[in-house]
Amino acid sequence: MDVAIRKLILAAVTTGEGEVSGVPVFHAKDDEQKEFIATTLSRVLEAVAHDLGNGVYILVRH
Repeated sequence: MDVAIRKLILAAVTTGEGEVSGVPVFHAKDDEQKEFIATTLSRVLEAVAHDLGNGVYILVRH
């Protein structure tokens, strides 16, 4: 039987401090940079960037 992890949170991008733990966190200086970092990382990591609506993007491999 093959067991595979299908969904995995790879990283988070935020402008806040201490909002996220448990994954690599990339800190941006403003919302524009946050979106740029999330988009770039999603391409590099072959993941999808999801905006949680609280100032945090998570990058998930589906």
